[in-house]
Amino acid sequence: MNRVRKQRLFVVLAVLAGLAVAVGLAVYALRQNINLFYTPQQIVNGEAPVGSKMRVGGLVVEGSVERNPETLDVVFTVTDGKGSFDIHYQGILPDLFREGQGVVANGTLESRDRFEAEEVLAKHDETYMPPEVQDALEKAGHPGSKPKPEDADAGYPQGSYN
Repeated sequence: MNRVRKQRLFVVLAVLAGLAVAVGLAVYALRQNINLFYTPQQIVNGEAPVGSKMRVGGLVVEGSVERNPETLDVVFTVTDGKGSFDIHYQGILPDLFREGQGVVANGTLESRDRFEAEEVLAKHDETYMPPEVQDALEKAGHPGSKPKPEDADAGYPQGSYN
């Protein structure tokens, strides 16, 4: 092999090695930041990996919210109609958080029936439902998955827009 060919080969191999290292580092960094969404049914059925970070969502079960009067600890149950589990959260809940409403929580699954939330997000009006929660409730056949007919056009003026 002549000198020029050998030099080109080393340059190509160096570029490929650098590219492989860059891709490997990017994949490693992204793997730690990916939060997959799971429904209560998937968590109860064991489809979600215990001990990993994730997003969960569903409807807050009526009468399930328990607050510790001395701390900011809150425990509430989330369901999609087919599965339910407890979410433990320490902090101030959003103003729009209430029983019977849809929520999405970011945190860590400690066991099949306990989720430690770092953040709790509540829907912002009576007709909005986070898309992941909406899909999960529809798949589970939950009656709260579709807005009521009288709420279908809430907040939007009626009539022609010509």
